[in-house]
Amino acid sequence: APYADYWLMLLQLDQADNVTVAAFMEKYNDYLFIDRLRGEWLKVLAKRQNWTAFFAELPNFKRDDAAVNCYAADGRWQSSDNLTKDIATLEHAMNLWLVPTEQPSNCNQLFDHMQQAGVLTDAAIWARFRLALQSGKNNLAKGIIGRIPTVGNAVNYKLFDRVYENPSLVSNKKIVPLNTRFGRELGLYALERLARSNSAQALLAYKKIEDELSIVDRNYFYGRLALQSARKLEPEALVWFKKAVVNTDDLILDKEQLAWYVRIALRQHDWKSVLTAVSLMQPDQQTEAAWRYWKARALKENRQTVEANKLFAELSTERHYYGWLAQDELGELISNPPSFYKASDKEIETIASMPAFVRSEVFQRLEMRWDAKAEWVWGTRNFDDKQKLAAAEYANRKKWHDLAIITADNTKFLHDYELRYPTPYRELMKASARNQGIDEAWVYGITRQESRFMSYAKSGVGASGLMQLMPATAKWIAKRAGWDNFNNSMIHDLNTNIQLGTYYLRYTLDLMGGKALMATAAYNAGPNRAKKWLAIQPLEGAIYAETIPFSETRTYVQKVMANANLYAYRLGIKTMSLKQRLGYVPAIDGSDLNNSNVNIGGSEVANILDMPADKATEILIEKLPDSTVLPAN
Repeated sequence: APYADYWLMLLQLDQADNVTVAAFMEKYNDYLFIDRLRGEWLKVLAKRQNWTAFFAELPNFKRDDAAVNCYAADGRWQSSDNLTKDIATLEHAMNLWLVPTEQPSNCNQLFDHMQQAGVLTDAAIWARFRLALQSGKNNLAKGIIGRIPTVGNAVNYKLFDRVYENPSLVSNKKIVPLNTRFGRELGLYALERLARSNSAQALLAYKKIEDELSIVDRNYFYGRLALQSARKLEPEALVWFKKAVVNTDDLILDKEQLAWYVRIALRQHDWKSVLTAVSLMQPDQQTEAAWRYWKARALKENRQTVEANKLFAELSTERHYYGWLAQDELGELISNPPSFYKASDKEIETIASMPAFVRSEVFQRLEMRWDAKAEWVWGTRNFDDKQKLAAAEYANRKKWHDLAIITADNTKFLHDYELRYPTPYRELMKASARNQGIDEAWVYGITRQESRFMSYAKSGVGASGLMQLMPATAKWIAKRAGWDNFNNSMIHDLNTNIQLGTYYLRYTLDLMGGKALMATAAYNAGPNRAKKWLAIQPLEGAIYAETIPFSETRTYVQKVMANANLYAYRLGIKTMSLKQRLGYVPAIDGSDLNNSNVNIGGSEVANILDMPADKATEILIEKLPDSTVLPAN
């Protein structure tokens, strides 16, 4: 009933008065939807220019909402007694401007005031213009540059579109005028577009216009060239990163570029460059687990053992992939194991009686999964470790394995690894793993990452079931396995899903020469990609995983392998450390790469674009050669 009241209030909010909304928020103050409602109410108040009520309510708002943030900054400016003295209000709002994505429409009024007050300078406009281009937001970029009247005009917009369609025009100075700021920015944009597909072509085009660019712009180009090259795992990227940081006092490499600076150095075992790249990072990036671990590894390789072990020791107390790797590096110097805790029945009963968890259970029963999870997260938001573990055990008893895992995963000092790494469907998992001759801990590691053991799980692209199989892929697997009676409705059957998933794991494992690390990458992104990510020399498994170009697949592989390592403990089959499990991957073998193409006529493309994703995928797959290997998800 409170949710019905909430939805009705949302519909009536534009006509509501302060008294009515205040009474509603007081009545339902302990409900998670109140902060959502408060955010919408703040927007209504801002539109009404009721700044007194707006700023009275704003301190109670806990969410991060760009529209509310823009209203707040602009409201402070508009309601100031002395606009000249309160210029700092607008200066603090620069973080709302310097983003690579579209902001809510109400932010434009704030940006107008910032520009009129001289806070939003031409330099800031060009800076965001670059950010938008780097993110592929071309229409946003045009809107941004439109704030400079002498630049934002139809002629320049037409030139922008022309260069977008044909970036090689950058080398023709008669078409791209490099004597203007717009021309130079357009030229750098065109060079980066070329670099995305062909680094050599981009470098050749750059050499033709190099003399027209400043040292800062040259360094910027090398930084963007290095990033695009590194994403393609080209060794030359390391040279270009180094060129990007010389002859200037202004560092122009962003977080992503510095991360790839480290990664490409790792692939070449250039530990000195690893240390250099990490040292260039801002403090907040340096404290990320990945860069603390690789800095420690670099120090160790440079025989700075004391400094390395200090970093390893700190990292080894953290419960994640890099923490486990740090423990492996310490060996017998390993830190004390974490404290384990089992919640009592009384603690669990207390959790079950709390209103948020009662509501979560009702939503589960109604199959309103999003609302159930939202209530659960709300209910546990201020819990200590003991309460979290009690809540996780309650979820586990209800067979809400996803909620049990995410809750148990969030403890800091007390842990229960039976809840973090549950083993549901053990007989099915064990039998299928044994039938395929694969590591049961690995199967559990994959499944935990794919679905958190919820059989109804379905991804945004249509992957389904425990092991998240795409319908077309499941059909392909079933055909290969000789299942004549398979249909897509069988994907959600536990036994069928596990059998098909483990069959595919066995298949990819064989394709990857028995390397579980590569097979894991193949399961997520496809076998061809997993092979293309190899280097010209053998790589340590941890380096291969760290340098996977797709961030989603990189994180997936790291978590699956860490999961498998923990499940080996849970299942009593522990035989190796995480570093040993990751192992080494071989050098690339060009003959293994499958470069099959799909040939589709123009009319077919038009039809496919109008189809639902699942149907379009099935048609495309029918056109693939039988030898083509598909990713599971």
